[in-house]
Amino acid sequence: MSYIRPKFRHPELPKNKLGYTIDYYEGSLSTLCAGCGHDSITAGIIQAAFELNIEPHKLAKLSGIGCSSKTPAYLLSNSHGFNSVHGRMPSVATGANLANRDLIYFGVSGDGDSASIGMGQFVHVIRRSLNMTYIVMNNGCYGLTKGQDSATADQGSKNKTGHINFFESIDLASLAIELGATFVAQSFSGDKAQLVPLVKAAMKHPGFAFINVISPCVTFNNNVGSTKSYDYVRHHTEATATLDFVPEMAEITTSYDEGTVKHVKMHDGTTIKLNKLAQEWDPLDRQSAVNAVINAKAKNEILTGLLYMNPDANDLHHLIKTSDTPLNSLTKDVLCPGSSVLKEINAGLR
Repeated sequence: MSYIRPKFRHPELPKNKLGYTIDYYEGSLSTLCAGCGHDSITAGIIQAAFELNIEPHKLAKLSGIGCSSKTPAYLLSNSHGFNSVHGRMPSVATGANLANRDLIYFGVSGDGDSASIGMGQFVHVIRRSLNMTYIVMNNGCYGLTKGQDSATADQGSKNKTGHINFFESIDLASLAIELGATFVAQSFSGDKAQLVPLVKAAMKHPGFAFINVISPCVTFNNNVGSTKSYDYVRHHTEATATLDFVPEMAEITTSYDEGTVKHVKMHDGTTIKLNKLAQEWDPLDRQSAVNAVINAKAKNEILTGLLYMNPDANDLHHLIKTSDTPLNSLTKDVLCPGSSVLKEINAGLR
């Protein structure tokens, strides 16, 4: 079996504003199981980067360990990449972001990588408001170690071996909202129409943007009784809204009745257009978002779409007042101003 993607493409593939066709944003062929939801998410990320006209060399993709963390190899082969230690991707992302704030940071993780061994790092990267997009490919099991229940497996769900999970699950989306994430969304790997605009909006958000994507494991967790299977998710999904991401300077048009559409303007002029389905939900109100998730869970439903966003978010660089110039671009004269400056600093501390 070859893992090298064929180079032939249709000569008339559409190009984005940079002149690239979508194959320029692809990576190597996937080695994941046929039908894995992770591959659908990968396709959505590729589509989003293509439509956003991102220059791949200005994006850094990072991951930990797990089936999900293999996916950066399958997208954006012309980007920077780093596959870190299990659960430690946020530390690497933080260090890279502090060194070069001008790159776009895109983290890919799994429910084991983030909700178990990496939970501590996941919590702190949120509270520090690191400017990155963080996607969790959530299948409720440990696919690399034969399908044991993960920390996000729902209480009462049944895995392929017939084992019933007795423990309460960790709801990563609710946790992200509570910890102060300024963009939180949830989606399903089988809903590309919803996922692509969510990824585009997240990548444009100036702070920590989190997307929890239910991604069925076709090998270990796609059976009857699993709450992360394709059939279960399709029959228990409730969307907050149908949405679209409107690029900067584009004309905003709508055919919906007045009062049912909400335009959320972001810091750079781009807009998220929401045709609200859940009328009691306000995407700009944190408490409303938390209540919407809790109410959906009480009805055994999976709430998808944009859950919460703060359009006036600040990132880590703003909070700690770092240099506008990336640290990796500062010269020795700036980084080491001399002993006289050090004496002045010390004098000010006496």
